[in-house]
Amino acid sequence: MPGFQHVPILDWRLYELGRKSEFISQLRDALINVGFMYLQHPPVRPGLIEEVKQLLPRLFELPKEEKERLKMANSPHFLGYSALGDELTKGKVDQREQFDFGTPYECIWKKGDPEYLKLWGPAQWPSEELLPGFRNIYTTYLTQVEKLSETFIRLVSEALGLSPDALDVFFDRPMSSMQHRSKVVKYPPSGNSQQGVGPHTDSGFLTFLLQGSPHRGLQAQNLDGEWIDVPPIEDTLVINLGKGLEFVTQKIAIATTHRVLSPQQGSGDRYSVPFFQIIRQDVKLADVPLSFPLDIIDLRDARASRGAYDSVNYAEYPSLPSGEVSLIGRIKSHPDVAERHYLELFRQYFPNDTK
Repeated sequence: MPGFQHVPILDWRLYELGRKSEFISQLRDALINVGFMYLQHPPVRPGLIEEVKQLLPRLFELPKEEKERLKMANSPHFLGYSALGDELTKGKVDQREQFDFGTPYECIWKKGDPEYLKLWGPAQWPSEELLPGFRNIYTTYLTQVEKLSETFIRLVSEALGLSPDALDVFFDRPMSSMQHRSKVVKYPPSGNSQQGVGPHTDSGFLTFLLQGSPHRGLQAQNLDGEWIDVPPIEDTLVINLGKGLEFVTQKIAIATTHRVLSPQQGSGDRYSVPFFQIIRQDVKLADVPLSFPLDIIDLRDARASRGAYDSVNYAEYPSLPSGEVSLIGRIKSHPDVAERHYLELFRQYFPNDTK
């Protein structure tokens, strides 16, 4: 079977109108053969999505002093503002500016606890005076996507021949007691580098992406190593699978490598808003084996084998708690935060840094 040449579109209305089996069938194919999909007509209030989109440019127009106050290096939770060029992917600089936010959570870490417990904690928010309404609108959006993610992961479970609650073990209950992550990203036109963000896979289970402007740039890598465009489509979210889900499903569902190319000069800024569904920090994925029906395993085995691909991140899932895997990923991407809040790990992963 050749690699996919387009990303499938799944219509949420099928599920809402009682055609669940049809939706599950389409979802199964997307999970096993693509690892990427559009969700059309998602259960997020359309007016809310437009409100979020309208706020995106204004967020990045905040004064320099406010951005400095919100700088990610101030946060042991890796939440806050990253200036253009602050983040690395595969050791190369990404040409993007971003704010990292999270769903509400108070950090429970105390001295003697695993360092990864520091990852979850309060977000840094722009001043209400400087950006009225942003926090309320954005947290409302996160709440609605979080609710969608909880329903969707159960549909994923069913699509892979498991009971709807088979993946519940990977989440704290209620799911709202965890912290899920989100970014607001601005990709400016760049004449020097095409790497808006370099080739990578996501961690965790599912990512729900709102493409906040009409620019192309997002690409997914098929099993043949080809880069396939994932252009914006009105009234959709893009969903892709994380490395954690690939591991626990024994590579039945695939975490597809993806990248973003910088916009062309003169085309304006590209905006995107990913939401990352996070799993329990203390769970070691290898300790929770799942048993899949033979017909589902046959579908995996009938899929073409994966050729050379450009992402090797999150290889630690078989041996470490998921929280530690996530922390390692953040350390590698944000050495400035690591040096300030995780000095021992910083020295481990950046041994040649002499600052």
